[in-house]
Amino acid sequence: MNDSALLAKVLTVSDGVAGGTREDKAGAALVAQLSKAGLDVVEHRVTEDGATAVAVALTDLADEFCGLIVTTGGTGFAPRDQTPEGTRLVLEREAPGLAEAMHLVSPLGRLSRGIAGIRGQAIICNTPGSPNGCVEQLGAILDVLPHALRLLSDAPTSH
Repeated sequence: MNDSALLAKVLTVSDGVAGGTREDKAGAALVAQLSKAGLDVVEHRVTEDGATAVAVALTDLADEFCGLIVTTGGTGFAPRDQTPEGTRLVLEREAPGLAEAMHLVSPLGRLSRGIAGIRGQAIICNTPGSPNGCVEQLGAILDVLPHALRLLSDAPTSH
């Protein structure tokens, strides 16, 4: 992906990072991966775990934004892992093919409950909270995201 017009935002979902007791390695890894792939990362934010906190942050990040929003964290089985639930509250349409590809990238990917979908002109994708897991899962869909973003923004495409 070498289109500098494509914008991205990263949302780290973590009580520890939000509370200052843990370093945000996964968020930093996503920012680096997106930048290397040619996207312009215009914001990186942190919020605590929980469906409501995620929904509030995603609503703010997505409204009047045309681009990709990637979350990291809160997709597992722990009680506070509610990123998919918060994401579902704000999505207008789901994109199950993206989530399926992300889950199938490795055996541990099948333990992620992350979802993907659309709000306005933003594509939102949930990834796990581990640096390796989030990069691996995003890597599974990076090749199709420029086309998806162009379609979502009603830009001319080759099909």
